This record gives sequence, C-alpha cells and structure tokens, in this order.
Amino acid sequence: MSDEKNGDKKLPSVIDDIGALAGGLKTTLGQYFSPQVTVNYPEDKTPRSERYRGRHYLRRYDNGLERCIGCELCAAACPVGCILVVAAENTDANRISPGERHAKTYEINMLRCIFCGYCEEACPVQAIVLGPEYELSDTSREKFIYTKEMLLEPLPPEVEARLDKKKGA
Repeated sequence: MSDEKNGDKKLPSVIDDIGALAGGLKTTLGQYFSPQVTVNYPEDKTPRSERYRGRHYLRRYDNGLERCIGCELCAAACPVGCILVVAAENTDANRISPGERHAKTYEINMLRCIFCGYCEEACPVQAIVLGPEYELSDTSREKFIYTKEMLLEPLPPEVEARLDKKKGA
C-alpha cells in the first residue's frame, strides 16, 4: 500500500514476456515432435480392455438351446429398467431352453442402457453377456430396441447343419 502512494508500481518487464513466450514455444515444439497417437478409424480400431462392456448378447449352449430360462433377474437388477423379459413354459415338443421356462420376449432398450453390467452379474446361467462391440449408432429410435432375435448368438454350425437336414427330409 505504501508503494502505491509513492508511485512505485511494478510494471511488467520485457524479460517476463520473453520467458512466457519461450515457455509456450517449448510446449508447442514438444508436442510437435512427440509421436502421434491418432488412429485411422474406422480402418484401424484400438483394442478394447478385457473387461470392456459393450453390446449385449444372449448366449446359447453347444447343442443350440438358449441359455435364458426366463427368470427375469436381469430385468430386476437393471437400475434404469431397460430390459423386458416375458417368460413362457417349455414343452417337450418345442424345447427352447433346458429349464422349465424360456424367454418368449426379450428386449433391451439400448437408448436407456447405461452398460453397468448388473444384468450380466444377476444372470444365474450366464445367458446375457456384454461383448466388446461399441459401434451402436443407428438412424432411428426404433432400431435401438434390441429384440431377442437381434441379441441371440447364431446357432453353432453342427446344429445349423442338423436343422437343415430335418427341413430337407
């Protein structure tokens, strides 16, 4: 305060300005000569971590039966309520899963999903898993409701061949 009364104000010096400019140039040149980390996406994709949670999949057993037993524990565990499961009874003529019931309807609203993985943890038969796929864009909101057919893994080749033989005979 006494310095201001005497008129002795500290003015910025040219040396301070040159020091600040040199610091900025050092940062810029350091980044310029460092290796680039840009990936040519979508041709090159970075690897996902082992525990990455992406798109959902409904798994099957090796014999082609669905793992989902329609218990609805995944829907109960979902904190945002984006999973809908409607169970139906299995019959001997139309066996879909090894249990007494199967999921007649299985839908996930991917617009609401937060990819927390609680559905995967709650499933007693490991029917639903979150895979590594992360490219989930689409053109309309209706396409983000994944149905059972969209979520199911394809049939194993030997089961597919056996079913083709039955249809042909």
